[in-house]
Amino acid sequence: MFWKKKDKRTPVVEHSSLRGRVFLDYVSTTPVVPEVVEKMREVERELWANPSALYGEAISAKEKLVEARQSIANILGCQKNDIVFTSGGTESNNLALLGIFEANRTKDFTPHIVTTKIEHSSILETCKEIERRGGQVTYLPVSNEGIVSIKDVKSAIKENTVLVSVMYANNEIGTIQPIKEIGRIIKNWRQKNMSRMPLDIKLPYFHTDACQGASLTLDLQKLGVDMMTLDGIKMYGPRGAGILYVKSGTNISPVLFGGGQERGLRSGTENLPAAVGLACAMELAEKMKERESVRLTEIRDYAILKILETFPEASLNGSGKLRLPNNINICFPGLDAEFAVISLDVLGIACSYSSSCQTLKEDSSSYVISALGKADCNKSSLRFTLGRESTKEDIDNLVLALQKIIKQN
Repeated sequence: MFWKKKDKRTPVVEHSSLRGRVFLDYVSTTPVVPEVVEKMREVERELWANPSALYGEAISAKEKLVEARQSIANILGCQKNDIVFTSGGTESNNLALLGIFEANRTKDFTPHIVTTKIEHSSILETCKEIERRGGQVTYLPVSNEGIVSIKDVKSAIKENTVLVSVMYANNEIGTIQPIKEIGRIIKNWRQKNMSRMPLDIKLPYFHTDACQGASLTLDLQKLGVDMMTLDGIKMYGPRGAGILYVKSGTNISPVLFGGGQERGLRSGTENLPAAVGLACAMELAEKMKERESVRLTEIRDYAILKILETFPEASLNGSGKLRLPNNINICFPGLDAEFAVISLDVLGIACSYSSSCQTLKEDSSSYVISALGKADCNKSSLRFTLGRESTKEDIDNLVLALQKIIKQN
């Protein structure tokens, strides 16, 4: 059996003998890179006017905003007007789900939404709100590797289904969902049921939360989605910066009201520094994507192998193959994960045991791990995620630290 904590207030571990800190929570947040900081400072110094005004300074700011929007559109392979700037992933997900629900419900029509049980809380909590407003939601199960069944998605679509929302890659266990295949299923369903729908509406729409997908292809034509969420904080960009791609012609309503900025879908004075910073971060990420994915995959596989060899009772959560290159999520049976995170912090290791949003709740156990059929692991799993500064030496230090806090028979 693994060691369990006795008192959460005082971790019984020795002080760190490791040199420096090892940060292994890059899925939660990433540092803003210097290039992005400089771009934002330049805008704040020189283009501080309101982009929605009509005088010269404002027009210059507006041109910079259009430039940032076009840069992002070029990366995603879409029209610049399909990019809606938001404050981040949570707002984008709320806009996608609530916006589609409100735009398509009528007195005689109750919208239905399909999603999975392992989505980010900003999806699941919004779905609960939709149910409170009278909508219908189907929560699909996943396999023991965390993959949703394509057949289940197809079977769940009904005549009143207005939206299917499946995340690109899971923020806890790193499993990658078959987005392209789901997109084809939805396209085929539309074609077979075209006669039932108005000519200008193609239901159901398909949305993916791609906040964790910066290391994967973001080509919208290949993915086949109508809406996609991205967040700057996950790709070395600014805080408070995100986008929702909304395909032209999508029947969606705003959830914020005011001046009608962002095609009327996101009122509020445009955050030009954040938009420029996000565009810069995405450009940098796209340039190094292939090389960095290869490097991180090698470190990830090294980490998984070394941890499982060192702790034979441990097991990997999620798929070993269909997995983000930077994600390592391990179940240590009997371990108190929350206390282990505190103990590892004392030893100089920063990691997590569920999503950061979930740890703020009274019940911080992982519903994602439970959905894998591993309920005994939902409070005893640790997540280690890699970033641009990560090395194999970090993994060696991690294993040494784990050996200090985990006792084996």
